[in-house]
Order: sequence, then structure tokens, then C-alpha cells
Amino acid sequence: MAVQPSLYIPHGGGPCFFMPDPQGIWRGMEAYLKGLAASLPERPKAILIISGHWEENGFAFTGANAPDLVYDYYGFPPETYKLTWPARGAPWLAEKGAELIRAAGLPAGIHPSRGYDHGVFVPMKVAFPDADIPCVQMSLTAGLDPALHLAAGEALAPLREEGVLIVGSGMSFHNMRAYGDPRSEAPSREFDNWLEQAVEADAGERAELLTGWQAAPFARFCHPREEHLIPLMVAAGASGEPGMRDYGEVVLGGAVSAFRFG
Repeated sequence: MAVQPSLYIPHGGGPCFFMPDPQGIWRGMEAYLKGLAASLPERPKAILIISGHWEENGFAFTGANAPDLVYDYYGFPPETYKLTWPARGAPWLAEKGAELIRAAGLPAGIHPSRGYDHGVFVPMKVAFPDADIPCVQMSLTAGLDPALHLAAGEALAPLREEGVLIVGSGMSFHNMRAYGDPRSEAPSREFDNWLEQAVEADAGERAELLTGWQAAPFARFCHPREEHLIPLMVAAGASGEPGMRDYGEVVLGGAVSAFRFG
């Protein structure tokens, strides 16, 4: 069985890929997501995805056999609340993930009824439209401690050797008030370039840099709150190899990237 990579992907804005987009704002990101399956060494046995839209006191895993969808976006057209992505759950993976996290001395549990939020089903509907690969979502843990999430990724790393694709789903630029402002491009590019250099460093230096991400240029401008960046820490922690930028473009004035490890 091929070792799967770990990924940090952008999930766009709400249900953006399933709405009219006459200006083509989201088409580059959509094309990247559509190409993910073909970029993998083989079809994953399952997907473990960490979204910036779920936080708990400790790491939690969706434990349902058939998770519902959580339409946690607001003010979009009615049809976007009828989107479907009926990927079955993987209780075995939820149990294994929680076991690995607890073995690392971190708190973890199973949420029996939590569904997939839009940080999961929106990008996964683009990347895996047939919804035929079992999926488990893992929460962030309250406090958003980057070192804690790097440690969680390290604990989960063995899953990659079992054919599990680990995906951090967020946005590498996430300043809602600055989207659409052309003045955002220059500072967001500086942060994005710093992020790429951090990702490409060896595992020890990468962990040190990512733990101290707030010292990066324009860090707090790009992430007034870091919940959309922290899934990167899990993806990075799940690999001992240097990462690489997998995709990058300016979207709504902000530089946005995806990263791949392994």
C-alpha cells in the first residue's frame, strides 16, 4: 500500500464552487482541487480531514457511519443549502485516530453525531465528487496552540502508511475584512512567501517556525484569528519530510497557497 501524503488545502469561500462565477474568481482553486485525486499515489483507503470550522475542548473525531452535512455558511442562495456529499463515515478510523492522539498524551474523543462542515464537504465535493471514499473529520482543539496541533499531526502520521489521506482544510490568507482590497496583495504575498519557506524547511526547523508563526511578516494581518491556518500544523506534523507549495494564486486580493508533505 502506497504511503499517502498529507495536504493543506484552501476550501474557498462558503459554497463558492457551486455558484455562478462569471469573473472566474474561484476557478483556479477549483482546478487545483479537481486535480487532487490524480496527484495521489493511489486511491486512498480513507480521508482524515481537519477543518478550520470545528473546535472542541480536545481533539474530536466524527464517529457516525453516515455523517450529515453542516451548512455553516450564511446568506447564500437557497440551492447551496441542498448540496449533497454522501461520503460514508469510518468509525474504525475515528477510533484509531483518537487512540493515536491519546497515546501521545493529548485529549481525544469521538463525537457520535457531528456532521461534515463546509470546510469538508465543499472542497471534497470538488476533489472527490463521487463521495466513494470513507471520511472522518477531526476538530481543532480550543486555544489553537500550533505546537499542540503539530504534535497531533505527528501522532497521526502512521495512518499515512495505512492508506489514509490526511488533509488540513483552511485558507492561508483569511482576513475577511481585507478580501477584495488591492492593498492586501503585497502584505499577503510576504506572509505567503514566509509560509512557503517555513514549509520547505526540515521537520525540526519547520516545527519551530510554524510554532512561532505570529512572528512572520504581516502574520496577524493575514490571520486576525488563526483557525484557518492551524490545520496546516496538523498536515505538517504528519510528515518528517520537507513540504512544498502545491498551488498558489491571488484570490480576492490575497495570496492563497496549498502545501503538500510527502
